[in-house]
Amino acid sequence: MNNKIFSITGLNSKDLKGVISGLETLLASYQVYYNNLRGYHWHIRGPLFYQLHAQFEKWYDATAEKIDEIAERLLQLEAIPENRVSVLVGQSKIKETTQMSDSAQILPEILDNYKVLMAIERETLRTASEAGDEVTVALMGDLLAEQEKEIWMLTAYLN
Repeated sequence: MNNKIFSITGLNSKDLKGVISGLETLLASYQVYYNNLRGYHWHIRGPLFYQLHAQFEKWYDATAEKIDEIAERLLQLEAIPENRVSVLVGQSKIKETTQMSDSAQILPEILDNYKVLMAIERETLRTASEAGDEVTVALMGDLLAEQEKEIWMLTAYLN
C-alpha cells in the first residue's frame, strides 16, 4: 500500500482490511449479478417480454456503473480489483443463473439477489464506519438507498 496516499487522506491502511474485503466480495457479487441480468434480458419470454426486456437492460446498465464505482473505490484504497470471471464467480455471494426465461422465476430471483447485495453493503458500511472511511460509507448508503427504492417498486409490481 502507498502510505503517501493514506498520509494525505488520513485513513489507516490497517483499519481498511475489512473494508477492502467487503468491497471485493461486493464487486464479485455485482459482477455475477450483472451477468445474470444480461441473461435474463436475453432469455425472457412471455407476455411481459417487451416490458421486462427493456427493464433488464436498464438494470444491467446501472449495475455496470456500480461495478465501476466499487472497483474505483478499491483502487483509491490501494487495492487491486479483480477482473477474472473465474475468480469473481468463486468470490461472489450470488450464484450464476442460466437460461431463465420465466418472469415468475426471474423477478423473485432478483429480489433474492438484492437481499444478498444489501447484506454485503450493510456489513461493508459498518466496517467502513468503524475505520473512519466516510467515502465508502457514503457509497454504501447510496447503493442501499437506490436498492430500497427498486425493491419497493418491484414488490409493488409483483403484487
